[in-house]
Amino acid sequence: MPVQLQEATLDNGLKIIAEVDPNAHTAAAGFFVKTGARDEASKVMGVSHFLEHMMFKGTDRRSADDVNREFDELGASYNAFTTTEMTAFHAHVLPELFPKAVDLLADILRPSLRQEDFDTEKNVILEEIAMYKDNPFWVLYEEVIARHYREHGLGYRVLGLDQTIVDLKRDQMEEYFTQRYSADNTVLAAAGRIDFDALVTQAKEACGAWNTTGATRDTSQPAVGADDFEVQDESVSRCYNLAIASAPALEDERRYAAMMLTKALGDPDNSRLHWALIEPGIAEEAEVHYDAHDGSGDFLIYASCAPERADDVWSIIGRELDGVVDSIGEGDLARLRNKLATFSTLSGERPNGRMQRLGRLWSYLGSYMSLEEELDRINAVKLQDIRAVYEAYPFSPRTYGRLSPKS
Repeated sequence: MPVQLQEATLDNGLKIIAEVDPNAHTAAAGFFVKTGARDEASKVMGVSHFLEHMMFKGTDRRSADDVNREFDELGASYNAFTTTEMTAFHAHVLPELFPKAVDLLADILRPSLRQEDFDTEKNVILEEIAMYKDNPFWVLYEEVIARHYREHGLGYRVLGLDQTIVDLKRDQMEEYFTQRYSADNTVLAAAGRIDFDALVTQAKEACGAWNTTGATRDTSQPAVGADDFEVQDESVSRCYNLAIASAPALEDERRYAAMMLTKALGDPDNSRLHWALIEPGIAEEAEVHYDAHDGSGDFLIYASCAPERADDVWSIIGRELDGVVDSIGEGDLARLRNKLATFSTLSGERPNGRMQRLGRLWSYLGSYMSLEEELDRINAVKLQDIRAVYEAYPFSPRTYGRLSPKS
């Protein structure tokens, strides 16, 4: 029996969507909440990520030790993540343990938010922020997006700032949780060998009382900056370069052409920047990425090198940007299609990958697209599509930042 899509919506708005595969050997589930750094007020920047941590600190039914012990007893591969736009909690288990995993996930999504746990975890978050300050790329990336998006939430730091975390109060977190972690702002995605009717029944019992808030998000195209800046730091010995420019939004059909364009230009292997900078030993890293958002998107151009080569490296990148479209031929297009198709297929081979894909797609688009349909769209991209996306989003204007050793 082939994989079947099944979906349901509870009275409170919670969406349940699953790819049921009777031949799978495992099952996966995840709750995807459409909330992240861009949905925060600036004074509580970092609350989404902080709240993700608090989900594992216990509920009315379980202590923090219970949560960790029960996940381990299930043998679950489980985790959570927070991004600029989404927070998710997921687990991958054997089919017979699937109902227990769903029960555990649903329970932790209604945390106790005890003051003592909040105070303790605040120090953990501050340590995490300090750790990322030791990563030169991360330091530069956060500064670039903050300047590029100005006051818009897409420029907020997912971990928050030292000051916003220090100042954050438990009651502010609870207010944010109540508004954003509503049933109608959450998707329960599942994949693998599961009983869908039983899953819906379980979700009604576990999540049926969750509140409905009508939480929304402004997805209009934000105003962005476009300037150059340099930061000097005595703790670094290399030079780091990063630029950001506008790109198609996640819901834009041109996203497939945008993916191929960035792979042609800056894939880690066999791309224009690889052969122009890495292979001849001019730079240590040189990559281009496409990051699609809700209502907008980014092209990210990154390179690291010796300080004395920074100007040459950026000049070469500019040359490759200007000439990339004219250099792509039918042979390149076939290779790029195969790369994207292979990546998409590999990520969808296991129930966990399918569940993740389902949750993300529905949270963003509110609709379903099978893996086969997505592969068809990838294979339908033509050279003129890549040229068209480049003409609409020519990597300019862009915000460019350089982090270099202090002279």
